[in-house]
Amino acid sequence: MVRVPNLTRADALSAVRSPLAFIAERWTPTSRTVRRAALSALVMAVVIVVTGGAVRLTGSGLGCPTWPKCTDDSLTATSAMGFHGAIEFGNRMLTYVLCAAVGWAIIAARSQKPWRRSLTRLGWAQFWIVMSNAILGGVVVLVGLNPYTVAAHFLLSTALITVAALLWQRTREGDAAARPLVGKSVQQLVWFLVTAAVLLIAVGTVVTGAGPHAGDSSEVARMAVSWENVTKLHAVLAWIVVTLTFALWFVLKAVDAPVGPLRRTRDLFLILLSQGVIGYVQYFTDLPEALVALHMLGSCLVWIGVVRVLLALRERPEVVADLPGPATQSALTRA
Repeated sequence: MVRVPNLTRADALSAVRSPLAFIAERWTPTSRTVRRAALSALVMAVVIVVTGGAVRLTGSGLGCPTWPKCTDDSLTATSAMGFHGAIEFGNRMLTYVLCAAVGWAIIAARSQKPWRRSLTRLGWAQFWIVMSNAILGGVVVLVGLNPYTVAAHFLLSTALITVAALLWQRTREGDAAARPLVGKSVQQLVWFLVTAAVLLIAVGTVVTGAGPHAGDSSEVARMAVSWENVTKLHAVLAWIVVTLTFALWFVLKAVDAPVGPLRRTRDLFLILLSQGVIGYVQYFTDLPEALVALHMLGSCLVWIGVVRVLLALRERPEVVADLPGPATQSALTRA
């Protein structure tokens, strides 16, 4: 039988005042655990984007017609609301899973020894983005799926993915000053790539806002732009991103860059090619829902790939190995 430790009044007050510090005093996660926690938050950030797309593609955007309740009289979806209500409410419930993943990342980062404040701040940044996007998601419902609010909802999700990817990378690094691995000209080329990728994603939200998948079977306003023209602009930007990525790979080879930036640039190039194939196929097949959902997943992977290329341009000393346990420390003391 496991013995439950007796908590003093001081322990109880400490737990109330600072629960994270209270947990950190009693638990030391391994570096692998911290990395897995950060990765789980990143994975859930992508999942929530894809499932949010599924809500729109199945016409379930107003399956729960109000917010924060599902209906005026019920917090949850009812059987009378059918398939669309279940889809929309299910996506809302996934927000709690996302919060749990982000919470685990925060607790793991706070409990790591030694404590790295930078990781905890990145975890809390994710939390506040999730809360902001949950409120914005409610606004999206309350304004009847206005396409501009839907676009903002997606862009804020992309910001969450950015911070989650940064935290995942930082869990495998130290806190020393970053040392650049490439010269200024290569860094500038990568920033051109990042800028083009941001424009690509932003224009992609306009394509969505002007396109046929409005998110609900009712009459939903669309962005007052030509869908054909904005789609062509999106394709041009995609080719610019592909070209910049291809050029970056050749430049990295020419300057004999470390293997890390080369591999991440190669991975990004392959993701872009796959995303391009999906994009053209969905365009010429009248936007089937399954391919549009796959394209949304590809958009998340493209952006993660761009962020990882940017982060690969510098290095920090690796995190010090996990602290030895009590038994190991005693043995070292005796030695």
